[in-house]
Amino acid sequence: MHSNSASSPCHDRIFLLSHMRAYTSLAGHILGSHPLINGYYEMHISYEDAAALDRQLAAYVEGDALKPGSRYLFDKLLHNDYVLAPDKLGLADMKILVSLRQPEPTIQSIVHLYRQKDDGGDLFDSPEKAARYYIERVRALADFARVNFARGNRGYFYFDAELWQRTPELLLPRLAAWLELDSSLSEQYQTFSHTGKPLKGDSSPRIHRGSIDRGGSDYAHIAVPDAVLDEAREVYRECRRQIIEQAADSLTVD
Repeated sequence: MHSNSASSPCHDRIFLLSHMRAYTSLAGHILGSHPLINGYYEMHISYEDAAALDRQLAAYVEGDALKPGSRYLFDKLLHNDYVLAPDKLGLADMKILVSLRQPEPTIQSIVHLYRQKDDGGDLFDSPEKAARYYIERVRALADFARVNFARGNRGYFYFDAELWQRTPELLLPRLAAWLELDSSLSEQYQTFSHTGKPLKGDSSPRIHRGSIDRGGSDYAHIAVPDAVLDEAREVYRECRRQIIEQAADSLTVD
């Protein structure tokens, strides 16, 4: 029995470990639209002790109400500044998702995003800067997978991020099964109090559509130097291989 009280520690957790521009805002909104799941945006919290779960809950209920009868709280971790240490949280049940997107469109999308920003827009506004973030993040996710495997934990589901647009009809049932949901996940989703806000995820108008946009965006005008792209591709190939090998289950575009 899961309480919906704001002071309750009884909600289990769903964590999505990924990187920027990997459809994670879409993922959060689709998951967060399910009756059993609370949460849809990036909370910028490290989870290295049980007290972090209380901070997550307190932050969430500042802007959104817990759903009656719900089971989960969701968060996504996209940056190496925020750490997930599953063994230190004391949770009886936790669902971990890991997802990667191929490097070239990811790097192009990051550059496009940061070139649009009014404040601090130069953080990742070049292919070199964006690729460095991507490489470091993908390596950190592979490290997370190796540590969990070494500790005997194989409790994460890996999927290629491209599946959100290419074949959500395959991805959504697998996610629902992994999360042990009592009903299906839908390609349509709700919008919430923080939808589209800066620092909460995708701030473009597309997130307000309320359904998966399979059209995608074309950032081919942003050229990534060959040497930069070659390094990113090699890191992606090797780290993705390791993450898939150590996953409890996986779904890929291959």
